[in-house]
Amino acid sequence: MDANRLRFNGANAHIVRFSGRAMLFHVPTTALFELDALGIAVLDATGDGDSFDSAQLGERLRGRFDGADVEAFVERLAGLEIYQSPGGRGAINPRRAAVEAYPLSTIVLNVNTGCNLGCTYCYKEDVQAPARGERMSFETAARGVELLLEQAADRERIGVVFFGGEPLSNVPLIRRVVDFAERRGAQCGKSVDFSLTTNATLLTPELSDYFDAHRFGLSISIDGPAAIHDRNRRSVGGKGTHAVVERKAAMLLARYRSRPVGARVTLARGTVEIEAIHAYLRGQLGFHEVGYAPVTAAANAAHALTAPELERVHAGFERLGEEYLAAAIRNANTGFSNMHQLISDLHEGRRKTLPCGAGIGLLAVDRNGGLNLCHRFAGSDLATFGDVDRGIDGERLGEFLRQASDRDGTDCAKCRIRNLCAGGCYHEAYSRYGDPLHRTYHYCDLLRRWVDFGVRVYAEIASRNPKFLSTHIDTRRALP
Repeated sequence: MDANRLRFNGANAHIVRFSGRAMLFHVPTTALFELDALGIAVLDATGDGDSFDSAQLGERLRGRFDGADVEAFVERLAGLEIYQSPGGRGAINPRRAAVEAYPLSTIVLNVNTGCNLGCTYCYKEDVQAPARGERMSFETAARGVELLLEQAADRERIGVVFFGGEPLSNVPLIRRVVDFAERRGAQCGKSVDFSLTTNATLLTPELSDYFDAHRFGLSISIDGPAAIHDRNRRSVGGKGTHAVVERKAAMLLARYRSRPVGARVTLARGTVEIEAIHAYLRGQLGFHEVGYAPVTAAANAAHALTAPELERVHAGFERLGEEYLAAAIRNANTGFSNMHQLISDLHEGRRKTLPCGAGIGLLAVDRNGGLNLCHRFAGSDLATFGDVDRGIDGERLGEFLRQASDRDGTDCAKCRIRNLCAGGCYHEAYSRYGDPLHRTYHYCDLLRRWVDFGVRVYAEIASRNPKFLSTHIDTRRALP
């Protein structure tokens, strides 16, 4: 084979076309480049995978472009390994994670297994009725904070997250931990951020003011208007909870000033009315952002979205995405969190070796002090990775992360969004396949389409109103 011959490697590049434009997505770096007429012509002529000689390609396109320009473009793409020799190394992937230190930034405290709701889709394996809830002791919580301070020695800011069950069912512990963490943080020269996700039923004006004074990041679990919310989010006795949640959310939003308040929506079977939900939560109630979590993990569960419903959800996401784009051109933000996160990832050129910070930047403490990958695993059958008394089991956790980052033999190795997805959520894989290291193949196609859609939206924003990116994206990273 001629050593000068090259071949397009589709594992390292992907082209997104729209409205007469073409964006080249460089998969290994997640960088985006807009192609001019020459670039489009060259890639169209070489994208079939057959080998070619760049000088001969220049001759073929000489009537339209200068041959030297063609060769220079091919050379630039060869430097990015989009063009490789026929025997080249193929898809470029990051090295497997070799983790020897765990610089935590966040600890999640599961303060009570009890919850006063009986949501049909709850994934928590240890959730219990309020009277049977098992509360975390202050001693366990304090040791969790001390572990965070120890592991985050080089960080200026750390985060403490309160989770449940319903965390507001153990407010006395939350108050004690806040006092303790603020005092110990000050002694160690660190700022402490607190956050909490709640079903809102136990919120009071006094609690709202307390959280405001300590600058909590708050999210409320609410699925939309009454007819939608009450399908799944009911009390333990089976009654709909929308009326009380709406009232408490309105109270909080009216008086909370320190940080934006977000809404978290779970899209279970039968819940696909994306635009109606968003109009209600963002437009009527006034949440700053609304994030949507489609239920896909448990394939045979009665509450899991069906394949046709997932398609409807995706279509709804795209319609909300079009609204997001139109608003961004006016330099406004619609509060569509899923779209905002994708645009942030593309703008930052985020490259993931692992799907999330679970196990490296974040660990979750269960009521017994066990260290879990994240809050979703607390109370599950997956073995913990140490505890707050003995510390992190670095050997076991390091091996888990090494395996999680190993793409050999998986479809992820050549997937065009492999560095944005990195295999998918550990807990979704655990719920669906019984293995947290299994790849979440069940929504790959939809996620690839979602990223392609995001590339188009990002390119349109960048060309028509780049100010939006500095106003709404760059500042997002700087939020305290």
